Amino acid sequence: MLADPLGVVTDLVAGLEFSLDRASIEDVVAGVAGGRAKRRRLARALLARPAILTDGRSPAPRVAGNLLIALRNAGAVIISPPVCAGCGGQLRTLQRRGQDWYCGTCGPRPEPCAGCGISKPVCVRDRAGRPHCSACRRADCDPDPASVVTGIIAVIDPGVAAGTVAAAVHAAAPGAGQRRRLAWALQDDPELLTGAGARAPVPSVLRLIGALADAGAQRIVRPACPHCGRVIALVKPRDGMRLCRNCVARSRAEQCSRCGVHRETATRDEHGRPLCPYCLISDPANLETCISCARRRVVSVRTPEGPLCPGCRPARTMTCSICARLAPAEISKITGKPWCRACQKRRARCAVCGNVRQVRGGTTASPLCGTCIRPESFWRACPGCGQHTQHRSRRCARCSLLQRLDELLRDDTGAIHPRLQALHDNLAGNDRPDTVLGWLNKNTAAALLRELAAGERPLTHAALDELPDSKTIRHLRSVLVATGALTSRDEHMSRLERWITATVAGRDDPGERQLLHRYATWHALRRLRRRADGQHLTLGQAGTVRRHVTAAITLLDWLTASGLDLATARQGDLDTWLTSEHATHHGEAGNFVRWARRQKLTSLDFAATRWDGPSGVIDAEARWHHARRLLHDDTVKPEDRVAGLLLLLYAQGPAAISRLTLDQVHVSEQHVRLRLGREPIVLPEPLDALVLQLLASRRGHAALGDQGCSRWLFPGGQPGQPISADRLAGRMRQIGLRPGPARSTALFGLATELPAALLARLLGIHISVAVAWQRASAGDWTAYAAGYNRRQAGSKDLDDGAKPDLPEEHSEGCNI
Repeated sequence: MLADPLGVVTDLVAGLEFSLDRASIEDVVAGVAGGRAKRRRLARALLARPAILTDGRSPAPRVAGNLLIALRNAGAVIISPPVCAGCGGQLRTLQRRGQDWYCGTCGPRPEPCAGCGISKPVCVRDRAGRPHCSACRRADCDPDPASVVTGIIAVIDPGVAAGTVAAAVHAAAPGAGQRRRLAWALQDDPELLTGAGARAPVPSVLRLIGALADAGAQRIVRPACPHCGRVIALVKPRDGMRLCRNCVARSRAEQCSRCGVHRETATRDEHGRPLCPYCLISDPANLETCISCARRRVVSVRTPEGPLCPGCRPARTMTCSICARLAPAEISKITGKPWCRACQKRRARCAVCGNVRQVRGGTTASPLCGTCIRPESFWRACPGCGQHTQHRSRRCARCSLLQRLDELLRDDTGAIHPRLQALHDNLAGNDRPDTVLGWLNKNTAAALLRELAAGERPLTHAALDELPDSKTIRHLRSVLVATGALTSRDEHMSRLERWITATVAGRDDPGERQLLHRYATWHALRRLRRRADGQHLTLGQAGTVRRHVTAAITLLDWLTASGLDLATARQGDLDTWLTSEHATHHGEAGNFVRWARRQKLTSLDFAATRWDGPSGVIDAEARWHHARRLLHDDTVKPEDRVAGLLLLLYAQGPAAISRLTLDQVHVSEQHVRLRLGREPIVLPEPLDALVLQLLASRRGHAALGDQGCSRWLFPGGQPGQPISADRLAGRMRQIGLRPGPARSTALFGLATELPAALLARLLGIHISVAVAWQRASAGDWTAYAAGYNRRQAGSKDLDDGAKPDLPEEHSEGCNI
């Protein structure tokens, strides 16, 4: 019934009716029950009582009655038509009262007429809601509703012609009863037409206001939503006031029983628990087989051939009028030309007015904003600031953003928390108000900001740590840190500490909890802090500790399952685990075993693997080929060229490159120096020009909280944070570089040319690493110190112009 309701209904009908073939029956069912929900409702009703098909009796859903009528019209003989629940007569059309079907005689309920007092079918109701029969109705004595409305509007706005008002009344209220209720509402409250339309008792009032405003009425005011203040279409009444669609959704929001998100309920499960729209469409019962990829996925669109998933949904491709690319595009309402999705998000400096705005036309080299493309008559004035806006009845994005910020960040007294003032000013002055507004309209971020502003939750890192970890909370924290509302801290270290605490606390054995606490806290974290030396951790460093702790837990679980522990296990037991096909984290467990042996907790031995040189191919020719390409290829982005050259020339990995700051770049009239270690390096041409270009054009992807003063040379997507090492490595791979082998090749080449001490000072690597690479490259620097001393001893006998053969060094930097 859930997977194929159409097939279920077709089988039930085909099993009874032999005068129609299966294809005809399927067409009738598909025409009567067009949607999936209606088909399931029909299948559920027929499965519960299949006799509906033969006796035609209710109670049953309306779609079942429509199916019976459609089958009889198609030529069915055995299938019964619907039967009236009152008189039992067969029906060609039906009306319902509850779940029962009635004919035109039995359906209407008679009520006592307010005029004659006789119980008869109601023909009309008066202004007080009293029923009148057809004999007592005096339509000729009632004033014409259109005339009544015309008179009211003539008082408010005499400039509107009577014919215009009459046409607007008939368009807003097509039925006679609708026009009467419209006239009664305006007689009771004429202020509905001048801004108070949110309290309209009937929706025809709002339709009339919209029609008159479109016709040019000056004193007829479109109403604003009472909750959000936007001048937008009002749809549903809540507590006596009509709200916009978004505010109605917020007022109906409940916590989804599956994903836990606070969102408007789309449906309820069999237990009456709410489900959000995303959980509804992603429910396994609602997935269907895509006709293109043959996978059961969410239905994105239905075609005559069958459903298509979001990945297979065809996109109309056109040549973009701005970037000239052939890509999925839409027709712009401003220019009437196609523009791709990338250009719809692009912002640039307008070639005419010089303002940085969204690109609406022109070309990539000469972009144009919307104001410079269309004349004044095309645009509408924003009700808040008077600026141009494309929306007829809405505020501009800037005014909507300011209003939303006031709703979230101001308390009951209208004041803003002092530590949130910088956040308010930063978001209010953002050059992408649409993006900021979209973020503020998200439920989690908006609710948390409201709690922080109202003082319901302390504005501290500890208060945010109490919430479940999610991308939304991490992004909000970074915005608060970037704007100064929160102090900066090492996020990777904080997350690692919380993960270790939760992981250790989740173990059942108290002795195992104590052992893991000693290892993770007093060994792994302590050593990590010492190596960090006051610097923030990288994602890779935190990930290494996670893998070591996870490996320790895996080994302890295997020992427990085998009836062993660290003290009783023997070397053969460890070898058995290491050779097991199903065991994981073999290599990482060595760190835990060696620590336990040093602590005299076990006799197991797990030797560390000593690095004896690079395992891959050292391709020096490829290194210089890529270096020459990045030095001179202007089609590659400057940030990618600089990052790639730092990798190829100075053996800097993605993690080290991503954390370069502006303080490490020193610009003088003669040179550009970059400090990778203790000594700065003089950058050669044209790398120095590329670094200067990067300094002038660098920009991260953080639209929120980014005040344009990031200290990072490679800003990232999080406010105040650099680009992640993984993202930078991915960009290197896109330009043809493999970060691991490329760095090994660069280190191998540098180690053959420079002594280990100089290599460590210039590149910022540990001296032991530099020595290991020197030995791996077989560089002839082992006798460098002795030879240097001998040359120094004999330097007195050198001529005045003679110089020892040393690398070129000076106090301000070194050339490599």
